[in-house]
Amino acid sequence: MLSQSTSYYLPEPSHWPVVGSCALFLMTFGGVLWMNEVTAGPWVVFAGMLTLVYMMFGWFGTVIRESEGGKYNKQVDLSFRWSMSWFIFSEVMFFAAFFGALFYMRVLSVPGLGSGDTMEQLWPGFVAQWPVSGPGIEEKFTSMGAWGIPAINTLILLTSGVTVTWAHWALKKNNRTQLIAGLAVTVALGILFLTLQAYEYVHAYHELGLTLGMGAYGATFFMLTGFHGFHVTIGTIMLIVILGRSIAGHFTADHHFAFEGVSWYWHFVDVVWLLLFVLVYWL
Repeated sequence: MLSQSTSYYLPEPSHWPVVGSCALFLMTFGGVLWMNEVTAGPWVVFAGMLTLVYMMFGWFGTVIRESEGGKYNKQVDLSFRWSMSWFIFSEVMFFAAFFGALFYMRVLSVPGLGSGDTMEQLWPGFVAQWPVSGPGIEEKFTSMGAWGIPAINTLILLTSGVTVTWAHWALKKNNRTQLIAGLAVTVALGILFLTLQAYEYVHAYHELGLTLGMGAYGATFFMLTGFHGFHVTIGTIMLIVILGRSIAGHFTADHHFAFEGVSWYWHFVDVVWLLLFVLVYWL
C-alpha cells in the first residue's frame, strides 16, 4: 500500500552514490590502462564492474525495502513514473540516431556515391544499390534475410509482450499464480530471443561473410541489432528481478510501479524490434 502521507519524501543519506562513482572511476581508469596495453588494465575494469554490480544490488535493495516498508507516498510514485518516462524517451532518441544514420546511408549517401564520372574513376564497378558494403571494400557478403530467425524472433517478442500484459492483468486481480506464470514465460521468451540472435550472429560471420567491418550495411546491421540485443538482455534481467520479487510476495494491485516500469521498457523493446525487422531485415 502507498503511504497516505502528503509530505515530501526525503530519503536518508546514502553511501551508494559514492560507491557508484568509485565503480565508474575504476572502469574508466582501467579502460585507459587497457588501451595503453598495461597488464593491470583488464583487471581494474573487471573490479569496477564488480563494484558497479555490488552498488546496484545494494541501492536497488534499499529502494525495494523502503517501498515494501510503506515509506513511499503518491508523490514518490509519480516521481518514479516521470523518471521512467524520461529514461525511455532518452532510449527512443538513442535509437532514433541510429535509424537516422541508416536512412542517411540508404537514401542519401550511397546513391550520391554512385553518381558522377569521378566516382566511377575512383571506384570502378561500384554499384550504388542497398545493401552494399561501400566503395573500396572488395570482400563479398550476403545480406541477412527477413524470413527465418528474424521472423521467428519477431513472433517471440510479440508473444512476450502478450505474456507480460497477461501477467499485469493477473497482478491487478491479485492472481499470484497467473502473475508468476506470465512472468516466467516472458523471461523464457526473452532468453530464447537472445539465444537465436547469438546463433544468427555466428551464422552471419561464418557463413554469410557479414561482419562489422563490411562497411555501410555491416556497421548499421550490427549496431542496430546489437544494441537492441543489449536492451533485450537488460530487460530480461529486469524481468527476472520482478519475477523473483513476485515469488517473494511483493506488489499489490494498487502498488506495483516496479512491475509497470519494467513492462513499459519491455514494450519499448518490442516496438524497436518491429522497426528493425521492417527497416533492417525486410526492406
